[in-house]
Amino acid sequence: MKITIGYTIIWQKKNLLLGLVCFFVVGCFNSEKVNYETIAKEDVLVQYTALPKTVKSPKDNPSSPEKAALGKLLFFDPILSGNKDVACATCHHPKNGYAEFRDISIGVNGKGFGSNRVFNKPNDIPFVKRNAHTILNTAYNGIDMNNEYDPDKAPMFWDSRVESLEKQALEPIKALEEMRGRKYAEKDILDVVIARLKAIPEYQQLFEEAFGEKDAINSVNLSKTIAVFERTLVTNNSRFDQYIAGDENAISLSEKEGFKLFKKVGCANCHIGPMFSDYKMHVLGLQENDILKIPDRGFDEQFSFRTPTLRNLQFTAPYMHNGNMKSLQKVLEFYEDIASGKSQNPNIADDQLDSLVKKIRIKVKDMAPIISFLNTLNETDFDKEVVSAVPSGLPVGGDIN
Repeated sequence: MKITIGYTIIWQKKNLLLGLVCFFVVGCFNSEKVNYETIAKEDVLVQYTALPKTVKSPKDNPSSPEKAALGKLLFFDPILSGNKDVACATCHHPKNGYAEFRDISIGVNGKGFGSNRVFNKPNDIPFVKRNAHTILNTAYNGIDMNNEYDPDKAPMFWDSRVESLEKQALEPIKALEEMRGRKYAEKDILDVVIARLKAIPEYQQLFEEAFGEKDAINSVNLSKTIAVFERTLVTNNSRFDQYIAGDENAISLSEKEGFKLFKKVGCANCHIGPMFSDYKMHVLGLQENDILKIPDRGFDEQFSFRTPTLRNLQFTAPYMHNGNMKSLQKVLEFYEDIASGKSQNPNIADDQLDSLVKKIRIKVKDMAPIISFLNTLNETDFDKEVVSAVPSGLPVGGDIN
C-alpha cells in the first residue's frame, strides 16, 4: 500500500523566500492506519532557515580576538570558583561538545570528568538541579524564523531567568552548587574573584590589551570577555544548513522523510526557526529526577521549562531539563505517551499540561526517520582546543582528572 502526501517547505536563500511544493510517495511501515490527509490539512506552515554565517554582538561589547582569547583562558580557569576547584569548562567541556554527559551536574567539591564525576567526601553541596545546556550556538539564542535576534535580550538557562551571554556568564560564579561553594557569600564572591584576578600580572596585562584601558579588571569586563569567547562557539554549517540553503544532496532521502515527519507529527509546534526552538516555556509533566530532594518547579513556579535547541544532540545526552531521558528514542516515546494528556509528574495536574502536547501525533514507526533527520543537525567543526595552562597556575578545567 502506498500513500501520496503533499506538503510545503519554505526556506530562505540569498534573502529570497522560495516556495517549493513537494510530493513524496511513502510506504506504510505497518498496518497501523494514520490519516495523513487530515494531518496535511492541519499542518501549520513552518519556516526553517540556515543559521546566519555571522554572529551579532551587543553594541557595548564588540568582539575582538583579544577578548576571545582572554575569555577562553577564564573559561578554563578554576580561579573563578570559590574553592578554586571548578571552572566553566568543568561542566561545559569541548570534549563533550561544551555540554556534559551527566543528567545533572556536580560543581563545587567534585572531582572527575563528565559521567565519572563524583562529590568529594565529606560533602554538603547539592547537585546542580538541571542538565547542563551546551554552549554551542548560544550566540544565536532567541533567534526567530526570520533570523532576527537581539544579543542583549537572548534568553539563557532552562528558565530564561537572565538575558544575554554577558549576564549569564556571572550567574554560575554566584551559584552555591555550581562554582561559589560555602566559603563565600553570594554578595561577596565577585569581589573575591576580581581581587584574585587583579593579583595576577598576566591577567592585568591581558585585560588591558583586551579593553584598551588601565585597571580593566572588573566584573563587567569579566562577563564581557567570557561572552565574546562563547560567541565564537558556533556550528552554522551542518548538513541541514547546507540542505536548507539549497544543496539538495546534503541530506539523504530518508533524512528528508524524517524532516517531513518531524513537522507532521507536531515536533515543529515548538521546535521552530534556525535553532529549532521557540524559546518559550512549556509544561510537559516530565517525571522528577530522583537525585533531587526537592521538585524543580521551573519558570515562575509553574513546572515549565524553555524549549531547548535540537542542534548537536549527539553531544547533549541525557536529555530534557533534568536529564531523565537517556536517548532520543526515550524522548520520542515520552512525547508519544503524554499526547494522551496524562501527566507523568504527580506534582503536575493533567490540565496544567501545555495545550500543544495534545497535538502531538507521533507513532513508533515515525521515530527512526525523525532521529535520522535530527542527526543532520549535528556538526563537529568547532573549537575543541583545550588551553595548555591558565594564568592562575591552577589545573586547567578544575578538578577533572
